[in-house]
Amino acid sequence: MARGRGLGVAAALVRGQLVTGDVEIADGRITAVGVNGRRGRGIAAPGFVDLQVNGFGGVDFFSADADGYRRAGDALLRTGVTAFQPTFISSAEADLTAALRELPQNGAAPHVLGAHLEGPFIAPERLGTHPISARRDPDRGLLERLLSAGRVTHVTLAPELPGAFELIELLRGRGITVSCGHSNATAEQAHEAFAHGAKTVTHLFNAMRPFAAREPGLAGAALASGDVTVQVILDGVHLAEDTARLVWHAAAERMALVTDAVAGAGLGDGSYRLASVDVEITDGVVRRGDSVLAGSTVTMIDAVRNLVALGAPVPAALSAATEVPARIAGRDDVGRLEPGAEADVVVLDDRLELQRVLAGGADVT
Repeated sequence: MARGRGLGVAAALVRGQLVTGDVEIADGRITAVGVNGRRGRGIAAPGFVDLQVNGFGGVDFFSADADGYRRAGDALLRTGVTAFQPTFISSAEADLTAALRELPQNGAAPHVLGAHLEGPFIAPERLGTHPISARRDPDRGLLERLLSAGRVTHVTLAPELPGAFELIELLRGRGITVSCGHSNATAEQAHEAFAHGAKTVTHLFNAMRPFAAREPGLAGAALASGDVTVQVILDGVHLAEDTARLVWHAAAERMALVTDAVAGAGLGDGSYRLASVDVEITDGVVRRGDSVLAGSTVTMIDAVRNLVALGAPVPAALSAATEVPARIAGRDDVGRLEPGAEADVVVLDDRLELQRVLAGGADVT
């Protein structure tokens, strides 16, 4: 592979470790890592991978057209996100079908990996902001129709519901990530779901049975499992600081950061839509009218800094925004910074402030 131009960094994140030296790119791809010793400044890392994002920059993906995806994608790129899953909450079948049909084909960064269906097969006790009218018990026919409507890559469901295990096996057989969430599952039911093929948990501790001494529920089962990855919203609102630190200590290498961002993220306080739900952002916190949390406004780089503030080493915090979510998605073409990989890169200074974002080797403006 030909020598490329250097980024002028002092180190790069490679497989969870900081490798001393510069990164070189040519023709939109990484050509070398760890060259020229420590001559540059800052850290290069893979572009961030967000597995749960409802919208951004004034665009709600549920109702977005091609122009909306372009505008939101450009805004996400400027925050360092180079791959993401548009996330659709529980909604009427016709509306979900319409949203899935608008998914863009996977092209240049930011890569739309596919849709994350967060519902409708969720527990009535753990709806969060999802409308009760849209919730459904597991229904293979409905799932098949949704899968045929668009490129679904990730499904969140409540594993304790009747018929859930059948859907988990169906989805895993088709290479679709199954996540447990919006669930009232016991720990025993959660472990059964993991055995059937569920591999991750959606926004850990939120919209699920609380952890208790004799019934740790889904959250406790996931933390104790050793091989199930956990997704967390690290915005300082969804998890108390001690809870977030506990998750880090229990599942450091199995922890993925997600934003659960809504359309108003990146814009400021005001009234917005989350699918069919009216939400209000006040002081950066997103709530439905009855005060239920309804997503977040955190950016991925802010979540990374929040994790470092909890005591996580910088390489581990960056991995939680890159390599771990890419692994959950089953993708080896994003979230990595190695020779041959597409040059989707973020460059950070010593304070973890974004200095540059590159998509396919080109600087994002």
